[in-house]
Amino acid sequence: MDRRLGRLRSWPGLRTVAGQVFVLQVFIILVLVAAAVAALLLQSRTDAEREARNRTLAVASAVASSPSVVQALSEPKPTVVLQRQAEQTRVRSGVDFVVVMSVDGIRYTHPEPARIGRHYIGSITKAQHGGVVTETTTGTLGPSVRTVVAVRDPGGKIVGLVSAGITVKRVSVAADRQAPLVLAATALVLAAATAGSALISRRLRRQTHGLGPAQMTRMYEHHDAVLHAVREGVLIIDRQGRLLLANDEARPLLDLGADVEGRPVSGLGLEPRAERLLLSGTTSTDRVIKVGTRLLAVSQRPMEQLPGPGGSVTTLRDTTELSSLVGRVEVVQERLSLLYEAGLRIGTTLNVTRTAEELAELAVPRFADYVTVDLADAVLRGEEPNLATVAELRRVALHGVRTGTPLYPAGELIHFDPSTPQAAGFGSGRMVLEADMAAFSGWQAQAPDRARALVAAGIHSMIAAPLRARGVILGVATFWRSREPTPFDQEDLSVAEELVARAAVSIDNARRFTREHATAVALQRSLLPHALPEQSAVEVAHRYLPAEAGLGGVGGDWFDVIPLPGARVAIVVGDVVGHGLHAAATMGQLRTAVHNFSTLDLPPDELLWHLDELVTRIDQDRDDDNADTPTLTGATCLYAVYDPVSGRCSMARAGHLEPLVVHPDGRARLAGVPAGPPLGLGGLPYEKAEIQLPPSSSIVLYTDGLLEERQRDIDEGIERLRGVVAHAGRTPEQMCQAVMDALLPTAPRDDVALLVARTRLLDGDRMALWQVESDPAAVSGVRACVSGLLHDWGLDEEAFTLELILSELVTNAIRYATGPITVRVIRDRSLICEVSDGSSVSPHLRRAAGMDEGGRGLFLVAQFADRWGTRYTPEGKVIWTEQQLPVGQ
Repeated sequence: MDRRLGRLRSWPGLRTVAGQVFVLQVFIILVLVAAAVAALLLQSRTDAEREARNRTLAVASAVASSPSVVQALSEPKPTVVLQRQAEQTRVRSGVDFVVVMSVDGIRYTHPEPARIGRHYIGSITKAQHGGVVTETTTGTLGPSVRTVVAVRDPGGKIVGLVSAGITVKRVSVAADRQAPLVLAATALVLAAATAGSALISRRLRRQTHGLGPAQMTRMYEHHDAVLHAVREGVLIIDRQGRLLLANDEARPLLDLGADVEGRPVSGLGLEPRAERLLLSGTTSTDRVIKVGTRLLAVSQRPMEQLPGPGGSVTTLRDTTELSSLVGRVEVVQERLSLLYEAGLRIGTTLNVTRTAEELAELAVPRFADYVTVDLADAVLRGEEPNLATVAELRRVALHGVRTGTPLYPAGELIHFDPSTPQAAGFGSGRMVLEADMAAFSGWQAQAPDRARALVAAGIHSMIAAPLRARGVILGVATFWRSREPTPFDQEDLSVAEELVARAAVSIDNARRFTREHATAVALQRSLLPHALPEQSAVEVAHRYLPAEAGLGGVGGDWFDVIPLPGARVAIVVGDVVGHGLHAAATMGQLRTAVHNFSTLDLPPDELLWHLDELVTRIDQDRDDDNADTPTLTGATCLYAVYDPVSGRCSMARAGHLEPLVVHPDGRARLAGVPAGPPLGLGGLPYEKAEIQLPPSSSIVLYTDGLLEERQRDIDEGIERLRGVVAHAGRTPEQMCQAVMDALLPTAPRDDVALLVARTRLLDGDRMALWQVESDPAAVSGVRACVSGLLHDWGLDEEAFTLELILSELVTNAIRYATGPITVRVIRDRSLICEVSDGSSVSPHLRRAAGMDEGGRGLFLVAQFADRWGTRYTPEGKVIWTEQQLPVGQ
């Protein structure tokens, strides 16, 4: 036996782990098969007995309940009927016997006829009283089960007994059928175990590179010796974040217990920074992190590219001796970060006050607990401060870790005492450090009570840093420290100096922009109309709002109201592309040009055509002189002329937004003016539109700055404007205010010009019209009619002058022009006389020589009339004159 065991051990297959596992699997399988067979046999026996009991009970009960059995028991010879029936039942049901007997146990039927009439062998007492008797006996055929039940007549009386029996062997055949299945399953499992062992053996050989158990044991011992002998901590973490291994050096470095292997790294109680690094699995080399009181240099390498479970390997070295150096490095890094953010966060706007606030917000609480910024008032106006005259500074920013401190509030004008650090710094341009404010070394002379309150509030040190940019001192920034127990020192002076140097440049840029913006605004406002001229054609209200400084600056929007001959009025709105001084100056050029062209009394479309030609010539001159000078191309303009006599308004637009017309009943609509190209494109004609306006209609003219927003397009803005002005009964002033409130809740990014003109009609009794025949004799009749009209108007003193003017103009029309000739007299703010004819030839004013017979008529007209001129119509021309009326007439 020992020899056989020795041979088994010496078999090469059992030397490997896979062979040993295979033998163990075979043994376990055999044990399990034996147990399964035994359990199957026991279960089969139990099930067989249960099945025999159920079957015999069912057969006996079925026979006992049969009516034919009950009837046969009442006959004298029941055996004759019951024997054949009992045998048929036995054969069909598969039992060994079915016996019908009397109540006393005398058999009426039996498989062996010789036993009929004999006494039943077995217990029947319980059945005689109506119960069921089931018993197991052992006979010549082996164990059998028999059941006895009572037979009752229809009245419930027991008239006989029925017994059915079957051997256990007959019902245990199912277990015999399952035995081959068990054996087949056993063979299948053995085959699977063999194949699995072969696969495992091959995988183990591949994973261990052919090493045997002894070699692997030796390798593990070497690995363990090296792992725990190195002077660095070693950690191995799998990809699920569990700690697989920690050597002896790593445990004290991370304060790890003895049972940490297999636990998640997040549950080891490490420092958050160390925990994040270990779980990240990223590659790092000598990354210094603080763990407790130690500084550890961490190197980490992922194992994703290597065969195995993945994860990472981390080594740790204690570098606590470098703590002081690292601490200083962190301070330097923090200061560098602060200065870097200063370059990003200070000077985001071109607003002096906001830039000072950005400096204060940045420095609190990373450098100081409170920061105040004081500037000269001249800086806030965009001017350079005069150090010889500046004695006061305006506090423009105050920011701190809490409110309610005794510091001067923002907005207050402070007169600093010469002994204060602020005054010393502003006067000399040098940094001033007050490291111990509680010593009251002179800084308290400004306000002794306030100084004591500052110290009582915990403020213990300060730095006063002058804001110097381009050689000019703009103000002083003061840094105060309270919660930080360490006072400011000399190293903090350099940080404060860098902060204020960057802030000072931004503040100076904002100051210069403020100056330029103020200059542009002043220029633009000087070029815009200061007061609209008096006229009777329309009632006008207007708004002009320059773009907010820093958002776009002053642009080139303008508006104008120009009185025209014949009581008419021209309404103009325009917009020049761009912002700044150039746009404002260009706007002045265009406005002057429109004024000059309006004196020619041109229709709107012709006036815009001439203006377009002018812009084109100006751009060409600029291109020749200086290529860097912006051009005017792209400017827009809308020109409208309203006649209060006829109620008609003619309009034309060059690239401008279409005006709105608000009817007296509140309906608002677009005027329907054809679109024209912007000024400066050249060569394209403009079209005009003429509309009849009822009295008290309103014309709304505007520039695109009123409507343009990032959140909506221009069409949506026009529709919103239409909804705002669509109200009846509003005055132009009320309409302007409603538009500004609804469409401009915040500072605009572009200039805004808005003009609302409500139309008027001249009364019929303030105008007269006559048709004149082309006959010199008709002049006297017209003169008489006009004289009578002026008498009715109470203007007798002006009658002589007007008669003289009218005589010359009508005579010239009869002599030199063609018909029809019309005379119209209008009483407005002045006395207007118009003579129209069918000729397009305009008379010219000249000084007649002493011997000339003619040429003095138009000269006399020019001498007697305050104004005169000519305008052309589709039918010819109109020569008009104006005489100023005394005030009150």
